[in-house]
Amino acid sequence: MSLEQAILEAVRALPADKQQEVLNHAAKLRDEAGRKRPFKSVRGLWADLGISLSSEEIDENQRDMGRNFPREDI
Repeated sequence: MSLEQAILEAVRALPADKQQEVLNHAAKLRDEAGRKRPFKSVRGLWADLGISLSSEEIDENQRDMGRNFPREDI
């Protein structure tokens, strides 16, 4: 039995008011699946904070963060 058939049998076994609830919930799930939240870039997340980082500053911060990172290959 396929998933679709199992869902259909389960819904058919419900009273009409519960079938309506299932239909409403399925419509809500379908709508949520159709709406994809737009991806926000990091730049967009801090745009209103007045932060401006150059690529040199980002590189320097990455080096600083990695400086004390434990390594096993040494």
